[in-house]
Amino acid sequence: MTPDQIGFTLLYLGVFLLIGKWIRVRVKWLQNLFLPSSVIGGFLALLLGPQVLGKIMGNFVGEDSFWTTGFMTPEVMEVWETLPGLMINVVFATLFLGATIPSLKKIWNIGGPQLSFGWTIGWGQYVIGILLAILVLSPFFGLPPMAGTLIEIAFEGGHGTAAGMQGTFEDLGFAEGYDLAIGLATVGILSGVIIGIILINWAIRKEKTNVIKDVKGFSTLRKQGIMEFEKRDPAATMTVRPESIEPLSLHFAVVGLAVLVGYLLLQLLIWIESVTWGAFTGSDFMTYIPLFPLAMIGGILLQLFLNKIDNAHLIDQQMINRIQGFSLDILILTAIATVSLDIIGQYLVPFLLLAGAGIAWNVFGILVLAPRMIPSYWFERGIGDFGQSMGITATGLLLMRIADPKNESPAFEGFGYKQLLYEPFLGGGLVTALSVPLVYQLGAIPFLIFAAVMCITGALVGLLYFGKKKS
Repeated sequence: MTPDQIGFTLLYLGVFLLIGKWIRVRVKWLQNLFLPSSVIGGFLALLLGPQVLGKIMGNFVGEDSFWTTGFMTPEVMEVWETLPGLMINVVFATLFLGATIPSLKKIWNIGGPQLSFGWTIGWGQYVIGILLAILVLSPFFGLPPMAGTLIEIAFEGGHGTAAGMQGTFEDLGFAEGYDLAIGLATVGILSGVIIGIILINWAIRKEKTNVIKDVKGFSTLRKQGIMEFEKRDPAATMTVRPESIEPLSLHFAVVGLAVLVGYLLLQLLIWIESVTWGAFTGSDFMTYIPLFPLAMIGGILLQLFLNKIDNAHLIDQQMINRIQGFSLDILILTAIATVSLDIIGQYLVPFLLLAGAGIAWNVFGILVLAPRMIPSYWFERGIGDFGQSMGITATGLLLMRIADPKNESPAFEGFGYKQLLYEPFLGGGLVTALSVPLVYQLGAIPFLIFAAVMCITGALVGLLYFGKKKS
């Protein structure tokens, strides 16, 4: 493949992002679902690619015809298949760059209830998934016990985490796990938004909300995904003069350095294993760890270093957020566009069982656990964690914004503080990255027991400590 061909595949991305945005602006029911343009563009690319349009046209033209690949050439698909695994490193490296890290006491007092609730839901997804794998998926469908980790990887981690685990799935002989995870992540986003909006309407009718009394009033522009004119604030701040270095270039370089630090940490872990226990046992466990959680740690270490030396505050969090959002759009579009429909079709019943079990557990969490674990504004705060547990953080933020449009509750602050302790472990953190290798190396039962202990611990803290603080 030539550099020109690679460049063309990247330009193709822009075309589908623009078409996705145009469809979002024009189609009312997609506006009501608040679907990101990247999701719409990804579905469109999937439909116009070799798996749908290509197979349909293959019935009418020869095998060598251009139309057997739809509008997506083999070069486009080859490059797009690698992009999710690359972009997830950027997304995680930016999580804590430019952010002010508050004290643990403040995080605990404000974000503790949401942390305990999110912790219970996240570990519970492992418990439900692994039980399903042991009792049904392995004996009846021949899937490995690792399939039990897919609910948390896809629902909590979303498309990005699923894409980041592609290499791990392949190395451990469960390559189809990637396609199942991407499919589950798509189900998670769709069901998260749809069920979330249904729950908001239900909560308002049943007087479970403390802030909003109706869900009407969103402007047409907002539903189209266009910022209202009076709210068009700058997307970032110019912290350096462009004649010295372009601000975007500086921030991109910092993000790249965070990923590099994560890569060096990963190589260090692999080397330590090779000269210690690995030298005697032949273990190569560290080689299965994906890069993205260590890129996040690289971002944390780099931010702590910058806090000490950067007196001019050169790193702007808004600029970092723009880089993160750009990377996430590319990741989601390409992941959906290249997911294998054949794999999902082959394992359709296990796929539906995993999706149904994950959705049922999350709905149980918001309806039964949240009101008993979160002492105040339980719905406004819990709906954000529900949205995140169904797919991506953006879904949680969207649902919280609908339930608390003027930020009158502690939902957003608590959610943000919760992320500082939650993200390093679950939802794409270290535990998510290690779960598949651990189940592969140790077996499903030990990991199931550990996950159950963590889930029960989170539930007890929420129910017996924070839940008792209700006013």
